[in-house]
Amino acid sequence: MDNLVVVASMFPILFFLIFMGFPVSFCFIGLSLFYSLGFFGAATGMQLVGRVYDVATNYSYAAIPLFIFMGTLLEHSGIAERLFEAINLWTGRIPGGLAVSTIIMSAIIAAASGVIGAVEVLVGLLAIPIMLKYSYDKGLIAGTICSGGALGTIIPPSIVAVVYAPIANVPMGALLIGIIGPGLLLAFLYIIYILIRCTLRPTDGPRMSKEEMLKYSFKEKMRITLKSLIPPFILIFAVMGSIIMGLAPPTEAASLGAFGALVLCICYGKFNLALLIKSVIYTMKLTSMIMFIIVGGLMFSGVFLVNGGQTLIENLISSLKISPHLMIMIFIALAFLSGFILDCYSMILVLVPIFSPLVAKAGFDTLWFAVLFMIVIQTSYLTPPMAPSIFYLKGIAPASITTRHMFRGIVPYIILQCVIIAVVWIFPSIATWLPAQMLRFK
Repeated sequence: MDNLVVVASMFPILFFLIFMGFPVSFCFIGLSLFYSLGFFGAATGMQLVGRVYDVATNYSYAAIPLFIFMGTLLEHSGIAERLFEAINLWTGRIPGGLAVSTIIMSAIIAAASGVIGAVEVLVGLLAIPIMLKYSYDKGLIAGTICSGGALGTIIPPSIVAVVYAPIANVPMGALLIGIIGPGLLLAFLYIIYILIRCTLRPTDGPRMSKEEMLKYSFKEKMRITLKSLIPPFILIFAVMGSIIMGLAPPTEAASLGAFGALVLCICYGKFNLALLIKSVIYTMKLTSMIMFIIVGGLMFSGVFLVNGGQTLIENLISSLKISPHLMIMIFIALAFLSGFILDCYSMILVLVPIFSPLVAKAGFDTLWFAVLFMIVIQTSYLTPPMAPSIFYLKGIAPASITTRHMFRGIVPYIILQCVIIAVVWIFPSIATWLPAQMLRFK
């Protein structure tokens, strides 16, 4: 019992250290080392180094730098500028058309990139100036940019899904396919919300001027649209198409995407040695940060589970005498609350090793739970005080868009994310049907 009491103290201390502002990876590794000395003694080094070896030899994680490299090149390829112009040609005259364009472009860029920060920064730099020009409500601007950027979590290829799958022992291909439906449904709900809001309150999202829209004939619009849509669709097919059709597993598909992004940069005349060096360095930095957190998180969860943490959680749930569905509801609620203080990778590494075995033991589909958890992770990008989306936006937004505008703007989108969680809960086939159909033909 004393051992379980000591193990139970790991989480309160972890949250305290993170709340005090210490880097998450250092918190994981430091606590793992401290508790391991008490549990394993002289074998501590072997226990912790073993986790480093596990991560370094996990083939699935090789997709992470490839997706990051692909997203970095995409940011400089010129695709986003052409895509935004093309979408605006069709949406400019509807209520909130520029905000609708922003969501559509975010979804397409997310499907061709997988790097959340790159999606938000890229879309924000293009959309903010023109929305301010047309006097869009600043809360709507901020909420649309933040939520659109966060679509990179739930629309594949998603680096977060790549990290989640091996830890939960869920097939990565199935998870990447499973999040397609909820991701597209969420983007659709965003668009419906914008249309309703700007129809009821036209001043929040004014239409673009008719004179500006009449500059292009229908034939010219089609030409620009096809020219702008084909390149990102090539990337999307290179990554998700190869996975869905069974042509390549996720890691090889990521390499196809990286190569495709490189070819597009060359075709658009954007490629040079400086860009290549910059992209490689950024990829190394971001990959190192993610892998450092993964190693620390696996050390922490390993120490917790090996020393009776799983038994502690199971005994706690048994003592509560709750139904399996209520247990899942508690897990989702804990994940949602954790998103206020933990980043997405920490949420996965702290909670998934504990939750996933219990979900499987209770007879639930672990893929369905994984998709639910991925949607909850997306909410963590918008919920303060962590709220990475807000930090990304603050880095590119003008002073006229304040933090208050950002906090006010994200609230409706968080509510819509909770709606999608409820929908996927009630209709599990939204998450499981497409993977079952696609994987059946492999």
